[in-house]
Order: sequence, then structure tokens, then C-alpha cells
Amino acid sequence: MSTQPELAWAACTAVERDPQRVSGAWVFRGTRIPVAALFENLEDGITLAEFVELFPGVTQEHAARSTAAAVA
Repeated sequence: MSTQPELAWAACTAVERDPQRVSGAWVFRGTRIPVAALFENLEDGITLAEFVELFPGVTQEHAARSTAAAVA
């Protein structure tokens, strides 16, 4: 799994981290879906729309905000 810069994720309202859930990984707010899953799927050629369809609970807005935070 790739790791993302700490500061970018801390400022992103679309994600959250709880040491008691998913081993403390950054997840999409209100889900147990790791943010890293989005980037792994994007690397494999999946679009944001396809990712949102494959992972219920993640919204288009969450996916867009997290990609923007990763490049900030």
C-alpha cells in the first residue's frame, strides 16, 4: 500500500483516521474504505466514477477531494 503525506490528509475533510479502525489507516469519512484503495485502483485504470460505483459509501465528492488533497 502506498502512503500519502500526513499533512495533506489531515487537512482533507473527505477522510478520517481512527487508530481503532482499519489499523489506523486513512479512510473515507463514514466508511471503512481505505483512501489508498482509490489510488491503487486509479493506477490500475479505474475512473473516479467507476470507483464510486464499486465502493458504496464513497461519494464522487469524497473521491475528488481526496485526489485534490494528494496533489496539494
